[in-house]
Amino acid sequence: MSYKTIDPQDVKTAEVHALLLGAIAPRPIAFASTTDLEGNVNLSPFSFFNVFSAKPPILVFSPARRVRDNTSKHTLENVMATKEVVINIANYSIVEQMSLASTEYDRGINEFVKSGLTPEASVLIAPPRVKEAPVSFECKVNEVISLGPEGGAGNLVICEVLLMHVNEDILDENGKIDPFKLDGVARMGGDYYLRANGDCIFELPKPVKNRGIGIDMLPAHIRNSNILTGNNLARLGNSETIPTHAEVEAFKAEPIVAYTLNKYKSDPGMLKQELEKLGKKLLEDNQVNEAWKVLLMNQ
Repeated sequence: MSYKTIDPQDVKTAEVHALLLGAIAPRPIAFASTTDLEGNVNLSPFSFFNVFSAKPPILVFSPARRVRDNTSKHTLENVMATKEVVINIANYSIVEQMSLASTEYDRGINEFVKSGLTPEASVLIAPPRVKEAPVSFECKVNEVISLGPEGGAGNLVICEVLLMHVNEDILDENGKIDPFKLDGVARMGGDYYLRANGDCIFELPKPVKNRGIGIDMLPAHIRNSNILTGNNLARLGNSETIPTHAEVEAFKAEPIVAYTLNKYKSDPGMLKQELEKLGKKLLEDNQVNEAWKVLLMNQ
């Protein structure tokens, strides 16, 4: 395995920018609507964005200075002047309209009009929210931190959420946002985006719910497997306990296990390999306890 090592000081800013955006992905997108002091509306997406606190609820996005000519963007000028912004969340149904709004139109041009999106009056602040967005956050700007004077330098816009608007169509029966209904999008490098739906979404048990035994405590024959991946081993390592010998023996009566044991009983090497393959398949089907039983049969 070979790596290319790059010192950011030795290459052009545009190359650093491309490498950062290509590697740090996917990135959520702040679809920011602002107004200037005269009330002119601006709407633009920014993928330097995330949530940083729940109490107070804080979002941060960063309009960077343009690399080519070191000029600032209208969004940055507006939030510095008015201290207000609506951060809308874009999803797949409006992703191309959102992209169109990123066009660098002249000051005073309304991107709502250009993109065909609908401005919806906010409750507490002047900038309108995007009606078609599944979620919108009305925010006051607490602080803007400049990260440098040169082209490519970011400006951290620290926003405190005053009101949240959530389309009820994206909520599940428990009132939580359903990621499949949200149908979110994220930014990759270059012209690439990610649609967060279908097979792209998966569940992973959080270690905070339990104290797993860790990969280091797995039996050696499992830990040193040539078939199980690091992810497979970590899923096993997230277990707090492992099946007993009696449970392993009882599981040998399961049809697929009994078939495998019988088919390869005269070839221990092949049996070991097939049991590991079966254990791997069970892990990937989220049947962790069953996978443990199969893998422990190789002891």
